[in-house]
Amino acid sequence: MITAYIALGSNLNTPIEQLNSALKAIENLPQTRLLAVSAFYQSKPLGPQDQPDYVNAVAKIDTALAPLSLLDELQRIENEQGRVRLRRWGERTLDLDILLYGNEIIQNERLTVPHYDMHNRAFVIIPLMDISADLVLPNGTTLAELAKHFAHHSLKKI
Repeated sequence: MITAYIALGSNLNTPIEQLNSALKAIENLPQTRLLAVSAFYQSKPLGPQDQPDYVNAVAKIDTALAPLSLLDELQRIENEQGRVRLRRWGERTLDLDILLYGNEIIQNERLTVPHYDMHNRAFVIIPLMDISADLVLPNGTTLAELAKHFAHHSLKKI
């Protein structure tokens, strides 16, 4: 089993319900066990500001699924919950991203792990701190070091 971290986000169609449904679906994935879930946080959109605020969280799982199989399953969950990609960083019913997959570094046409921009996103780092404050990223950076950059974040715990 590999420990992986999944970012969850939604800003359409009752976002809290979307995240709760996604967590149930993740819990039911084959060869996967849901270990922990952060608090839910409200955050401003990363992209265009003419959309509702997001609800974000991070889940910690153990899985025997290979990285691309996990990605396929997460995209299936997104699609089942009505995910439509209208514009880059636009509104979405559900967004599920693999942040970390063990200590692996993965770079291919479908998947980049660690997530390419997680270190710049308070809505990822703060929820990660909730569930794995002692986490060390594959490059040796501690989560605590990254969290210092977000000491004055504007995320609102829901």
